[in-house]
This record gives sequence, C-alpha cells and structure tokens, in this order.
Amino acid sequence: MMAGHTSTAGVTQAEQLVRSLVDNGDFGHATSAIKIIETHISWVLLTGEYAYKIKKPVDLGFLDFSTLDLRHEYCLLELDLNRRFTPELYLDVVPIGGHPDRPAIGATPALEWAVLMRQFPSAARLDQQIEQGLVSTDDMQVFGESLARLHDQSPALIGDADSYGSARAISGPVKDNFTVLRKHCSETAVTDRLDELADWCTQELARLAPTIPDRQVTGRVRECHGDLHLENLVRLDGRITPFDCLEFDAALRCIDVINEVAFLLMDTLRIGRQDLGFSFLNRYLEVSGDYPGTAMLPFYCVYRCLVRAKVAVLRHDHNHDTGTNVDVIRYIELAARLAGQNHESCLIICRGLSGSGKTHLSQKLLSIMPAIRIRSDIVRKRLHRVGELESSGSAVGKGLYDPGISAKTYGTLARFATIALTAGYDVIVDATFLRRADRMSLQTVATNSKARFAILDCTADKQILAERVEKRHKTGHDASEADLAVLDWQRANLEPLSADEQRRTLAIDTGRHSAVDAIARRLRKIAVEV
Repeated sequence: MMAGHTSTAGVTQAEQLVRSLVDNGDFGHATSAIKIIETHISWVLLTGEYAYKIKKPVDLGFLDFSTLDLRHEYCLLELDLNRRFTPELYLDVVPIGGHPDRPAIGATPALEWAVLMRQFPSAARLDQQIEQGLVSTDDMQVFGESLARLHDQSPALIGDADSYGSARAISGPVKDNFTVLRKHCSETAVTDRLDELADWCTQELARLAPTIPDRQVTGRVRECHGDLHLENLVRLDGRITPFDCLEFDAALRCIDVINEVAFLLMDTLRIGRQDLGFSFLNRYLEVSGDYPGTAMLPFYCVYRCLVRAKVAVLRHDHNHDTGTNVDVIRYIELAARLAGQNHESCLIICRGLSGSGKTHLSQKLLSIMPAIRIRSDIVRKRLHRVGELESSGSAVGKGLYDPGISAKTYGTLARFATIALTAGYDVIVDATFLRRADRMSLQTVATNSKARFAILDCTADKQILAERVEKRHKTGHDASEADLAVLDWQRANLEPLSADEQRRTLAIDTGRHSAVDAIARRLRKIAVEV
C-alpha cells in the first residue's frame, strides 16, 4: 500500500471481523450489550467490564497501521506508553483469532490485535465532568502538579538542531495542519483566515527562534502524552489522569512540555473555562518552575487549535458529512482570536506581611483575571534546590533570607514577569515587597514591557496576622517559612508606600469579606501604563 492511501478492501475485511466479534465472538468473560465507538483510525468495543481497542488497517500518511505486524507493534507501544499515566486502565495486548465468522479473544494465530483496557463510564471523562459541573479549580491545580511530576520523570531529549523540539521538528507539523485544512476548506472567509494564521505562525517561529534551542538545552523537551485535551483525561478514584496518548508518531509525542500544557489550556479556553485552565497552568508552572516556557505558550495554543481543526476535518470526512464543518470553523476562529489578541498586559504586585492573605487572594484572582502568578516563596526555594514544603532552617534575615539571596530572588521574579508579560499575559507577583527598591524594580518591568501596573496591598488585623502565621508554620502546608519572629522583623523593616505608589494601590483588608471579581475590576481601573 502506498503511503497516505488506504485499502478499502482491507478496512472492510477488518470491519467484518469486528462485527463478527460483536455478534458471535468469544470474549472469554461475561459481556453486557456491546457498544462500538468508531473513529477514523480505530474501533473501541465496550463490553461492560473491559474495552478492546482495535486499530484500523489504514495508512493516512501521518500514521501507518496498514499491516498486521504494524498494528501489533503499535498496540504494544500504546500499552507501554499509557502505563506511564494509567497502569490501572491499560491491561494487556491480546490476539483475536479463531474463524473470521466466530472470532475469539486470546486465540492464535492472530487475525487481529487489540489493546485490552478496563472500561470506565463516559461520564468520568473530563469534558463530561466539566459539563456536569463536577470539576473545580482545586481539581485542576492537583492535575497541574501531577502533570509537572510526570514530565519531570520523563527523560530530557537533548539533541541537535534537527532533533525533537527543534525549529524544524516544530515547523513540520505546523505546515501539515495548514496543508490538510486548505485541502478540505474551500470557503473564502476560511481560506483567508488560514492564510493570516499561516503568516502569523511563520512570524512567531522566526521571533521564537532564539528561544527554541534554549528549551532543548535546558531539558524542556520530553516524551509527553502528545494528545492532552479534555476528552483524553478521566477521573479515576477521584484523581484526574491522562489516557489514550499519541503512539503513532514519536515526533508528535517528544515535544516541548509547554506544547503539551498549551493543548489543555487551549481546550479550557475553547469551552469558556479560563478559571480551570489558568488554575491548571499556574500550578504546573509553580511545580515545574518553567516560567520561561510562557514565551512559547501563545504560539503553541494557536498550533493546538489548528491540530483540533485538522482532526475535526478528518472526522467529518470519515463520517461522510456534508455542509459546513462547524467544529473546524470554531477552532480556526479561536486560533485567530488567540493569535490576534491585542491585550494590554497588566502587572500586579501583591504586597503584604506574612499572613496578610496575599497568596490566598491572588490564588482567586489568577483564575478570574486570568493571570500568571509568580510566588517569591516558591521561586526562592527552587533557586536553592529546596523543596516547596521543605524547611530550609533559615534564621531571620539569614540563609535563604540573606539580603543577597533576596536580591537574587526578586531579580528572578522580574525576569519571569518580563517573559510572561511579553507573551501577552497578565501577571501577579506575590511577595512581601517590604523594600521600595524591589517594588520599583517591578514597576520598571511594567514600563519596559509596555504593561499597566498596580499594587495590591493586603492587610489584616495584628491578631489575625499572628494567628494565620502561627497556624501555617505549625502545619507546614505552605512554601512560606515565616513564623512570629519573622513577622515582627517584617513590621520593623516595612518601607511605606510613596505618594506615587499610593495612587496606583488598592488596599484590601483580607480579614473582611471582599468579592474577588470586584477586586479584579478595581485593579484594572487603577492600573495605568507607567
């Protein structure tokens, strides 16, 4: 079979085998009413307790399942890859043998191969969970941390200019998206939009050219899931976990980790749930420390829109649908919005003593605005390879809190904020900001980034501050190491806001209830370009 072509006879024969398995087959276990889910590349048989995924004998150019040996090979690879994420779901690769009219699971020689999975209800899939209102921002934070850990466990793929994660490796799939979409989309308005997006992608790749090698060298290219959208996430035993990773092309799986993160972020934006997307994104960045990756995020979000548009085209053709493909249009329009947004970024520094509630408040704000938040407590520890919840044993003003280390920490906060602002995101920097010089440093970042700037000054009653700090210090469930001695030191060293700073400051007493959406609106109102 020639590359990029499919044998109709082969697919028909395989389809007949699948139908015989459903009607007359021996599964070796009890089955309920069997349901077939069909895509352009596979059939999935739902039998009750177990599911069987059978690959179609197709060669679509970007994947080749045309021979039995290839299908067996990719079944084994799919099993191996997905066990990294959900070993409880992916059980085995099994032969389908016997007579074609009366096939049997486990019989040999194999007429076909299937990936054996434990079946789960479709209601457990994350897109369905969100639709039912069952997914919280806390859930997405937990998954953001989980994904960061999974990425960290995957070996870094550091190679040459033509290897995984290189400019050439990135541009190939981008061009393929446009090739497929132009072939299937004939409406002038759509083709014009595709031309605009193609130009934008070319310009962005050129702008990001210096960044791409750094991503390889710093170990941010890894073997990922490769297809991380809402339909490929499931809640199992209360935990959100990926399944059905991309097995048929290593180049589409061995990618920049931010490419993977962008897929899920884009999908939450698609359904209007920026609160879920930015909660996931922020926790991922906190755990991974990959704030430099935000430079690539807009490009990869647009790329992922176009990937989904291409998949929608292929599904449309497979189902022999006629007329306008609404999903394709929606993805292309979302890509255009993400590429063309002229958002004037805003930098907010969230200032206050330990226990003032700035971290709690900024956590709520980041999903409403939405924004990328950078916490000094976490950045400080990461710079010195101290775990987020690990105690450094530092005394007041010493160790990790030595003035020189503090200066390095604030310098890193400024650098990360610059990257995210330049990428077009609003940024919240969460730190005590006791010193006017540190506040001015971030104001300069806003000036250089042509961003608006505001100060969120968090306060609370003296007794409340002490109670919060003491409780947090005892539980050890936060990156902050502040105790009552630190709180006293901060009070003694707090430099007041200047008259100019006060003009762009919103003071919030966190001991009283305040509507977070109202705070977000007020911050935007007082934020001015500096």
